[in-house]
Amino acid sequence: MAQEYDLVILGGGTGGYVAAIRAAQLGLKTAIVEKGKLGGTCLHKGCIPSKALLRSAEVYSTTKHSEEFGIVTGEVSLDFGKVQERKSKIIAQLHKGVQHLMSQGKIDVFEGLGRILGPSIFSPTAGTISVEMNNGEENEMLLPKNVIVATGSRPRTLSGLAIDGELVITSDEALELETLPNSIIIVGGGVIGIEWASMLSDFGVEVTVIEYADRIIPTEDKEVSKEMQRLMKKKGIKIVTNAKVLPESLIRDNGVTISAEVKAGVKEFKAEQLLVSVGRQANVEGIGLENTDIQVEKGYISTNEYYQTKESHIYAIGDVIGGLQLAHVASHEGIIAVEHIAGNVPSSLKYELVSRCIYSNPEVSSVGITEEQAKEKGHKVKVGKFSFRAIGKALVYGESDGFVKIVADKETNDILGVHMIGPHVTDMISEAGLAMVLDATPWEIGHTIHPHPTLSEAIGEAALAVDGKAIHS
Repeated sequence: MAQEYDLVILGGGTGGYVAAIRAAQLGLKTAIVEKGKLGGTCLHKGCIPSKALLRSAEVYSTTKHSEEFGIVTGEVSLDFGKVQERKSKIIAQLHKGVQHLMSQGKIDVFEGLGRILGPSIFSPTAGTISVEMNNGEENEMLLPKNVIVATGSRPRTLSGLAIDGELVITSDEALELETLPNSIIIVGGGVIGIEWASMLSDFGVEVTVIEYADRIIPTEDKEVSKEMQRLMKKKGIKIVTNAKVLPESLIRDNGVTISAEVKAGVKEFKAEQLLVSVGRQANVEGIGLENTDIQVEKGYISTNEYYQTKESHIYAIGDVIGGLQLAHVASHEGIIAVEHIAGNVPSSLKYELVSRCIYSNPEVSSVGITEEQAKEKGHKVKVGKFSFRAIGKALVYGESDGFVKIVADKETNDILGVHMIGPHVTDMISEAGLAMVLDATPWEIGHTIHPHPTLSEAIGEAALAVDGKAIHS
């Protein structure tokens, strides 16, 4: 018998399950349809497993240099099996936590593939949802008043570079490696590519990054990109920019060989494996969008500021709508959508105030626009920059590379962007994010007392540096 719901959510990833929790809090009878595991990509194939591996890589690298701290350990070895075991334990613990939250909120979870069948006499607005159950049982039919599509994304591939899961892989397969290769080529020097390059290099793998743009992490501030490239090369990572990979040149024979067009002509690269890291594409296929009036443009679902599609009772959030494909963004989009479904008038999400993080070693974090973007928008800018080399806590940590950079408007004194590269900056960016939400000025950040010794002092000094008043420069 078909079951009726106020809201059915297709996809139980971070955006989906957070939306479900908020819906339950608002008294909506809610169900989630998830074909994989609750937690989605972030928990099982993205944020959490990759950061668990990055942490192990960081500990391994630090231990190899422990004598610098006066700690003599002898020969250090890597047990990659235990690294993967630790990662799996963390995922299992968090997965259990998400399951508990669903139970606590009395949210029904259907394990299977959900499809929108279109309007029916039972569900004339949002459409009936058919769930092809994973356990092979008869399809479940759900009758929702509203639907949220939160089906997420998957690694994008390059035409001609077929993923075989062994020699040519994506981040999905890389997370499940049983042994590490001696060498790897990473196609793509964006956020995910640089995280993998940093991690694998710290694990002792010989890494080559091939990037099409003129710099790695091209969406970040140019000075941050330049510093990251310097520090990656310092690790021994080979960085090749302005390079167009030639998929037709790929040879799979006891490893991989591939060529790329570079300034000097065509160059050949060899390694044991090749990791394709060229972004992610939305999961819009097979979920019944063709049975609706929902618009899909350039591979993403189109929505308004409340995440309504052309079908007013069907919403879409997260990676499936493009934009900032970040877990914390999907969560907030889900909350806004649910608030709107419940009849409230939520504030729209200001994407320029969303903090962005890269969990490489060193880390990168940013909020707002870059100096280049500010100038393109017509702002007259003033910039404050402060190096971690002058910060006592950074020296104590043994991680003094990098800096904090604040971009402000000369005329209004508004902060336009904050950009950091260095130790633990992903844990520090929220101060800058709050400052921008509150429309703070560099003067206000500079006159906030940052405790000593902390890494956060760099933010205060960079803020003072905007007006040439840094104390320790």
